[in-house]
Amino acid sequence: MLMPKRVKRRKVQRGRMRGKATRGNKLTYGEFGLVATEPGWITSNQIEAARVAMTRFTKRGGKVFINIFPHKSVTKKPANTRMGSGKGNPELWVAVVKPGRVLYEIHGIKEEDAREALRLGMHKLSVKCKIVAREQQNAVAPEKVEVING
Repeated sequence: MLMPKRVKRRKVQRGRMRGKATRGNKLTYGEFGLVATEPGWITSNQIEAARVAMTRFTKRGGKVFINIFPHKSVTKKPANTRMGSGKGNPELWVAVVKPGRVLYEIHGIKEEDAREALRLGMHKLSVKCKIVAREQQNAVAPEKVEVING
């Protein structure tokens, strides 16, 4: 299970998940990737379950890259506890995901195998995702326009 080795503050506020991902929104390591299409929290157990599903399907061929890490702690108060008396204890760790964030990348296997492995991993996550290829991503990116003075 993924979690930080040390943190500055054990208990953090919930925050908001507005807007699109500005970082981690391009394929960097692999040929195919899994991209989130909605915002949400992904727990460390879900990250690990998706990784296991993908590596089992590929029979440890190719390479799976995990591009997210659970930095945020989520606290819960015990059941049958009265209101007040402070914030609860940290129970789990989550990664905050915004639309457009690349969650996983896969490299070194055939396209149909990569798509099936990513599909299996997608079902383990709590956010909707889509599968993208490196060629598609480059085609979607707008071309740089040169501005000529004069």
